[in-house]
Amino acid sequence: MLPSSSARGLSRRGLLAAGGATLASLLVGCGDADKTGSAGDKKASGPWSFTDDRNQKVELKAAPTRVVAFTGVAAALIDFGLDSQIVGVFGETTRADGTLDPQAGALDVDKVTVLGNVWGEFNLEKYAGLRPELLVTHMYDPGAFWYVPDESKDKILALAPTVTVTTARVPMTRPIERYAELARSLGADLNAKKVTDAKARFEAAAESVRQAVKANPGIRVMAASGSPDLFYVSNPKVSTDLMYFAELGVDIVVPTKLSGGDYFESLSWENAGKFPADLILLDNRSTALQPKDLAAKPTWQALPAVRAGQVTGWDAVPRFSYAGAAPLLENLATAIRSAKRLG
Repeated sequence: MLPSSSARGLSRRGLLAAGGATLASLLVGCGDADKTGSAGDKKASGPWSFTDDRNQKVELKAAPTRVVAFTGVAAALIDFGLDSQIVGVFGETTRADGTLDPQAGALDVDKVTVLGNVWGEFNLEKYAGLRPELLVTHMYDPGAFWYVPDESKDKILALAPTVTVTTARVPMTRPIERYAELARSLGADLNAKKVTDAKARFEAAAESVRQAVKANPGIRVMAASGSPDLFYVSNPKVSTDLMYFAELGVDIVVPTKLSGGDYFESLSWENAGKFPADLILLDNRSTALQPKDLAAKPTWQALPAVRAGQVTGWDAVPRFSYAGAAPLLENLATAIRSAKRLG
C-alpha cells in the first residue's frame, strides 16, 4: 500500500483520522439526498450486532439497511451479495472521463450518492441527508478511518455507528474474510453461486501464483509508485496484498529505510535503482504517475525491469473480496511466468 498523491511523504498516522466524538445535533431538517428512494428502508427483523477490528461491538435493533462505505468497501460488499443496502459511497468512484474507477467494481453509481470522489472530500450535508445507519471503511492503522477527513471526522462519526476492518499487517485473505462476515450479517447469501464461483476463482488464482513461482524461480518483484519528486517502494511486511503474495512464494523486495508508518521507502529519483528487481508492480491509481508520465524520467527508463518491458499494473488499494482479488492474482501469475531474470 502506498500513499495517495495528496499525501506523499506524510506518515499514514498523520493522514488518517482516529477516535470519535459526540454531537448533540447536526443539520436538523436536512433534505433526503438518497438516490435509492425507499429501497433501503425495509428493516430486517430481530437485533443485529457486529464486532469490528477495533474490537468494538455495534448493536442495533435491526440489521442496518442504509449503509455508507468507502467505495472499495461498498464494491466488496456488493461482490458478496449486498445491493440496496448501500446508499452512499466516498472515495475514488468515477474517473474524469466518467468511467468507473477500478475501486468501484460492480457498483451501480446511479443508485448511490457519491459523497466524495477524491481524498479529503466528504459532503457532510449529503451524508446527514442519507439518514445513515452504518458507516464502513478500512482501518490501515489502529483507530483510523480510511478516507474520513480529519477536519469533519467528529461530525461524521456522530451520525451513525461505524465498523472498520483491518487492512494492513495481515494477509489479504483476512480482510476478505471479515468483509464476507459483515456482508453475511447484513443479509448477503455467501452460498450464492456468484460468491462461491468467485471464491473458487480466487483459490485457483492463488494456486496459479504458486505454480508460476515454481516454474520461474528467482524473479524479484518490486511494488512501487511514482510521484513527480519521489519513487516509493512498498513494504510487503505491512501491505496486506504484498504480504499474501509473499505467502504464495513471491520474492517481494523489502525496503530498508522505511517512512510513512513503515508502509514504504521514499527514494529520490536519483536513487530509484536502489533495489534490484526483475518485475515492477506499478501503482495504477489515478493519483500515481503511470508509465507514459514516467517516460521523461531518465532513472525510471534506466531501471532493468523497465528496459525489459517487465512492468505491470498494481491495485495498491485492492478490493477486498474474492471477485476483486482473483484478477490481481491472475495478472501476477501471468507476469511472473513471462518475466526473465535480469541479473
